[in-house]
Amino acid sequence: MDLNLRKAIQNNVAGHNEEQLEATITEAIQSGEEKMLPGLGVLFEMYWQQASEDEKEGILNKLEEEVGKL
Repeated sequence: MDLNLRKAIQNNVAGHNEEQLEATITEAIQSGEEKMLPGLGVLFEMYWQQASEDEKEGILNKLEEEVGKL
């Protein structure tokens, strides 16, 4: 059996509008379930691949800030 989790997640959110995507992200975070993390990772990957260098730098700065709080 060939399971491509990344493709399955992409197919699951294909065609979602902004509200649906926000609901998906919010639900994944609020549930705290480990099984939701791959979906968030795929969404982040999709964003990252299309982000400008300025957007990437902003994300990295924010992540560094948040990681520093741990």
